[in-house]
Amino acid sequence: MIPSFIAIIAVAVVISLWVISTQRKLVVLDENISNAMSQIGVQLSCRFDALMALLDLTKNYAKHESETLIDTIKSSRSMITAKSTSDDVLHQEGIISESLRKVAIITEQYPELKSNLTFIKTMDAVQTYENMVRTSRLIYNDSVSKLNREIRIFPISMIARLLGFRQRDYL
Repeated sequence: MIPSFIAIIAVAVVISLWVISTQRKLVVLDENISNAMSQIGVQLSCRFDALMALLDLTKNYAKHESETLIDTIKSSRSMITAKSTSDDVLHQEGIISESLRKVAIITEQYPELKSNLTFIKTMDAVQTYENMVRTSRLIYNDSVSKLNREIRIFPISMIARLLGFRQRDYL
């Protein structure tokens, strides 16, 4: 009677420790995703700031087009946070890409703008932030892949479902 009771307690302790360990691992993976999304948000924000500086430079050449773009960006820009979705990021990147395309059109119309040293440096900054966003997207997608893989594997899938972990979308 006592040995079977001890065996039951031992099995319960082992299962409890495994559940706790699994929960901790899933939390770490989930936090990695949140951190990566926050990094993307910071870099997109910096990219928006560089874009706004670029538009300020184009004001002297194409006042109406620049002001229209600035108004459009200000009205549709939102902050990307750890809780943002991949759709939010894609929407913000679309705004930046469309704005940069319009800046390129303005730049073609004003060759002296293209040769402006400040303009060149600001375009380099935009490109640098774009590369940083690309790197952060890779990190985010890798983190999503790790979490999604973990929560699909049996028996972790049962624990993950009970604890509220869900698969995340890729960027």
